[in-house]
Amino acid sequence: QVQLVESGGGWVQAGGSLRLSCAASRRTFSGYVMGWFRQDPGKEREFVAQITWTGGSTYYANSVKGRFTISRDNAKNTVYLQMNPLKPESTAVYYCAAVSPGRSEYDFWGQGTQVPVSS
Repeated sequence: QVQLVESGGGWVQAGGSLRLSCAASRRTFSGYVMGWFRQDPGKEREFVAQITWTGGSTYYANSVKGRFTISRDNAKNTVYLQMNPLKPESTAVYYCAAVSPGRSEYDFWGQGTQVPVSS
């Protein structure tokens, strides 16, 4: 089992920046692919970004490319999402998720952190 806890959300003006963090409870982070998703009320959850275990490969939704950066510190069992600049349409609850080694789908999810962006 892996528990994921997000932090760093909060109100921000359009054009501003935030860095979200996701801390994993598991003693070892080894082999886990990590990702960020978001969901606005009334909409489906959508993919934002993904990073491989080594951090050597990253993937982004077209809507955030060039503005968001995913990274990880395996020594701290933590994944980050740097968001800059934020737009009003970035408003959502952001979720951290993990893919267990050998699995092909995300099987662990955090509780989410809210990011309201005012125009």
